[in-house]
Amino acid sequence: MTNQEWIRIFQSKVKNLKRNKRDRWRIEFDDSIKADNVQFGWHQYISGAFGRFKCSKCNRSWSSGRVNVVFHMHLSSGQGMVKVRCLRQECRQCDGALMEEASFDEEKLEVLLEKLMEKIRVKCYRENLGKRNRRDFDDEDDEGPPHESAHCEACSMGLCTKRFKAR
Repeated sequence: MTNQEWIRIFQSKVKNLKRNKRDRWRIEFDDSIKADNVQFGWHQYISGAFGRFKCSKCNRSWSSGRVNVVFHMHLSSGQGMVKVRCLRQECRQCDGALMEEASFDEEKLEVLLEKLMEKIRVKCYRENLGKRNRRDFDDEDDEGPPHESAHCEACSMGLCTKRFKAR
């Protein structure tokens, strides 16, 4: 999905927030944000979704059930901002492979951004949502090929929550 598709889905979801109708929210992509290094007054949420990658060197493609996404969010004086960093993976077959960006199906992106909306409600609007019935990202089954932590940007940063990593 392109950045424009992220923005479109984000804006459709933000309209459903129980919030002051005058608040304006924006989303932007920022590869400089770092997990656990959040600016004062900002909140962090790390989640992820099933995504696909394609190597820019050999055109090999692969899927991953563990594409980590870091969100930093802030609301002040009616202006809300979400900064996003999608963590990348590299091809396991190419020497000197580049870290590649993930692509997400619209359905997976919808779920990811819906979970973000819940975090905004809790962290920025201080809503008490009680116990949620939705499965969290960390509860996903470990089906499919083993996770290759040597090729995962999130693993290299100590962020990946995949429990069973390939050796």
